[in-house]
Amino acid sequence: MRTEFDVLIAGGGAAGMMAAIAAAEQGVSVGLLEPNGRLGKKLNITGKGRCNLTNNCSREDLLAHIPCNGKFLYSAFSQFDSQDTMAFFENLGVPLKTERGNRVFPQSDRAFDVSAALERRMRELRVRWLRDRVEGLLQADGRVTGLRGAAGTYAAAAVVVATGGVSYPLTGSTGDGYRLAREAGHTVIPPRGSLVPLEAEGTVCAQLQGLSLRNVELTVFENEKKIYSDFGEMLFTHFGVSGPLVLSASAHMRQFGKKTYRLEIDLKPALDEQTLDRRLLSDFEKHHNSDLINGLDELLPKKLIPVYISLTGVDPHSKVHSVTREQRRELLHLLKHFPVAVTGPRPVAEAIVTSGGVRVGEVEPSTMASKRAEGLYFAGEVLDVDGYTGGFNLQIAWSTGYVAGQNAAWHAAEKKER
Repeated sequence: MRTEFDVLIAGGGAAGMMAAIAAAEQGVSVGLLEPNGRLGKKLNITGKGRCNLTNNCSREDLLAHIPCNGKFLYSAFSQFDSQDTMAFFENLGVPLKTERGNRVFPQSDRAFDVSAALERRMRELRVRWLRDRVEGLLQADGRVTGLRGAAGTYAAAAVVVATGGVSYPLTGSTGDGYRLAREAGHTVIPPRGSLVPLEAEGTVCAQLQGLSLRNVELTVFENEKKIYSDFGEMLFTHFGVSGPLVLSASAHMRQFGKKTYRLEIDLKPALDEQTLDRRLLSDFEKHHNSDLINGLDELLPKKLIPVYISLTGVDPHSKVHSVTREQRRELLHLLKHFPVAVTGPRPVAEAIVTSGGVRVGEVEPSTMASKRAEGLYFAGEVLDVDGYTGGFNLQIAWSTGYVAGQNAAWHAAEKKER
């Protein structure tokens, strides 16, 4: 079976759907190849199912939150930034709201409303969804002429590869785009996890497995230099640490193997050391005849107390009134500097976002066009760009998808006129 289109999109995620819409709005015929039974499968689980679809900030702030190859996105953000994204979805009938950290969500708190709006717009524009897995590129004389799928071949004047990375493989992100890019002569930077849980040495985290800490401050040290700090929520697991704070922190830890990393948790960030010492003395006064392990219930979660005390070296069954000033100082220090020795990230399959992908120096930043093969474009996570948490990664998808789709359509229209 051979089907012809002006533009073909490989991948039905955020970037692929945006590329399909942007192309079809130029009046060309568009086919979208996606083997999943649903479009936007990964989109639907972002933001715990609420979909943090962008960040309500300036272009300069967008770029500042892209640690990997941010400059490459300057042109894409200039053409379609977060304000454009918000207007786009409002026009599709998705009312939005801005929350803490300028994170933007649908008012309904339903990611499905975002993906459904994209699907509706594609149907209005007569984008044809082809439920097929891409197996390769069709090429002739240095240009891409279509896609080869498992069920047939599809001819087109332009192809947009928006197949995602390799994070969350159950959503369909299986690295197919890297293979397609290599077929066209592109270099692929080896993928690794960004926004990923972290593994830790020792047994402390395993002992605290399942404990969630809220309103704590997490600080990252790289070779003993402080590189990142933020407030929020985190979780201890059998392998180490996870949760929103940890995922954000992991994006700053990019040189495992070359540099060492450790975390410090301030368990009481709202109190300075003097105030916290007074609080500790007050609790000691209240429980002065209790064992130390029973005298901290008002200060710390019950599961944390035995592990916390063991790290100080103080006998947990010593009476509170017998704790020396030196021991109290050690207890106080640990409340503000609880250590986690990080050994590395979890596998890339557990990451929210993939870092690595198609080398951006081989892609034209103003059009997302390949510099290796005529008629080939890239969008989204398949590219070697990634951002911090807060809606920045989805904004990359919307911006690059819009630019790639629009320029692919213009390229196809130009080929028709020749």
